[in-house]
Amino acid sequence: MSEATEPREPDFVDKALHSFDHALDVVHDKVLRPILLVGRALAFGFIILLAVLVLLVALVIGIIRLLDVYAFSSHEWLSYAVIGALSLLGGLMIWRRRRPIDTRK
Repeated sequence: MSEATEPREPDFVDKALHSFDHALDVVHDKVLRPILLVGRALAFGFIILLAVLVLLVALVIGIIRLLDVYAFSSHEWLSYAVIGALSLLGGLMIWRRRRPIDTRK
């Protein structure tokens, strides 16, 4: 009866498995977890980028059709001119915000 109540000392196999489990935990935390986080961020970034691209294309198509039907019903080229002017203005605003490489930091 006294043997069951005494805490037994871990044997060699228990110590080896514990140290192996600890080494795997350290490798997972230091190496694999950052790799998984970067991969997840890249995947979600691509998904968001593609969703924004699809929404932008759908928005442009919707604006062109809206302009064709309601604003310039018989002059289709005016719809394309308005969309082109808006795109040009957006590009010029983005171009104006750029800075040379040496002053970006």
